[in-house]
Amino acid sequence: MKHRPPMTPLALVGAVFAAFSGPLAPAAHAEVKAFRVGKVVTMDAEDRVINNATVIVRDGRIESIGRSRETVIPDEARVIDMPRAWLVPGMVELHNHTAGSLSDLNDMVYLTNPGLRTHETVVPGTYEWERAQAAGITTALLIPGSGTNIGGLGTVVKFTDGTRQDDAVVRSPGSLKVAQAGNPERYWWRVDRMMMNFNTRRTLRIAQEYHESWNAYEAGEADERPEFNLLYDEYRGLFAREYPASVHTQIYQVLLTTVEMLGREFGLKVVLDHSTFDAWKVAPLVLDVGEENIITIVGPRSHFFDLTQRKMMGIVQRWHQGGVTKLGINTDAPVIPQEELPNQAAIACWLGFDPYLALAGLTRVGAEAVMMEEQIGTIEPGKDADFALWTGDPIDPRHRTLMTVVDGRIVYDSERDGIRH
Repeated sequence: MKHRPPMTPLALVGAVFAAFSGPLAPAAHAEVKAFRVGKVVTMDAEDRVINNATVIVRDGRIESIGRSRETVIPDEARVIDMPRAWLVPGMVELHNHTAGSLSDLNDMVYLTNPGLRTHETVVPGTYEWERAQAAGITTALLIPGSGTNIGGLGTVVKFTDGTRQDDAVVRSPGSLKVAQAGNPERYWWRVDRMMMNFNTRRTLRIAQEYHESWNAYEAGEADERPEFNLLYDEYRGLFAREYPASVHTQIYQVLLTTVEMLGREFGLKVVLDHSTFDAWKVAPLVLDVGEENIITIVGPRSHFFDLTQRKMMGIVQRWHQGGVTKLGINTDAPVIPQEELPNQAAIACWLGFDPYLALAGLTRVGAEAVMMEEQIGTIEPGKDADFALWTGDPIDPRHRTLMTVVDGRIVYDSERDGIRH
């Protein structure tokens, strides 16, 4: 990207060496596969559901989808025949602390921590990693904790079947982790909301000014080259809206501040993470700022007793009743294990939410939240072959995953690997 500093000679030599020292053999996922299934839930813009369908995968991407009787399977294809299975997009877990060794990231030193990131903590192939694969979860946003107002930069990973960190990381930074109260109060001698809001705004303002000074220099509007700042340089993507701010934010008052400050004042792409208790009362403000800027993710709490109405509320449903359409669900793993993500959606539906919208929240909306909707989240030609085959509706707890596919590779097969969840 043009806003990155130029490579040093040593780094350039390293990059050239890396380019010519990789494996010469073709990638394993170059194999063509044909998945013949009972139903494909595409989650595309037309909400197509195709019965008795075949999905052709080539070189890690979806090549075609169609009715089996109308689809010509290439001679070289490996055919996976599961005539009663549902094929759905891979699920996206938007609040994950288990895809890496976060004990290696101490984000509790300062109240805001520019410069920290989870990229280097990613650890593929762990027990939790395998459980996610077995639950049909293909992508996760690995983020720092919520003990400080800004914990650092998150990383989007795919639950691949390899052990190389570089194969698993698909976007870094994946988000800026912000915590608007609900934990940072315990920082040192205690800070309250006024100090937290001041400190968060001050950090973001410094980062914004740094970004704008580089923009002016790159556009030829300023002659003096700004001094490179390692702490704030990766924040440039935040203000360029290349990745979102994912915000630990819960009750009504705190969520209101989050939407006003980050969404309206700074104009950032914002993922409201948790959005629980009585936060659904902020739905009109979310709609006013615009769902193209704000995506609402609920969890892991699913219900709230509202003293003002003396009723038990299903939180996701109350957001939906308030007119919010881009709704997702999270587990905050390991608070709730990531393999319970579809069950979290089932609980939301038991409390009044719609099952199809719940599945959309785990797939299409999740992809949009991490700004990867052009690659994942739906079953469409040209997109990454990230999906799972289920015995039936994933939102129905009576069903389970049969097979999970990431970039065209079968990373979990219940017959081969056993039932892990």
